[in-house]
Amino acid sequence: MARELFLFSEKIKQIREQLGITQAELSRKLGLTRSSVNSWEMGLSVPSTPYIIELAKLFDVSTDYLLGLEHGAVISVDGLSEKEVSILLDLVSCFKKNK
Repeated sequence: MARELFLFSEKIKQIREQLGITQAELSRKLGLTRSSVNSWEMGLSVPSTPYIIELAKLFDVSTDYLLGLEHGAVISVDGLSEKEVSILLDLVSCFKKNK
């Protein structure tokens, strides 16, 4: 259980940083204190179910991904043209071939 909590806390921090959001910004979006977000990222506490759902929505990932039940991230292609989706698929394919 401790390992899963560590992975969850790291995942929250990693995604937040990739999106260029500070802990303070994330806490404002969630209506929490910055120390609550910091506590999650340090693995000292775990967000309640409603906050896990809200984090998934804000980060545009599934709750399963956040919880470590799904190993691959899901990318939403909503609003993209067919050509843009095709380019993304080609890029993913290229990355997989280079591994």
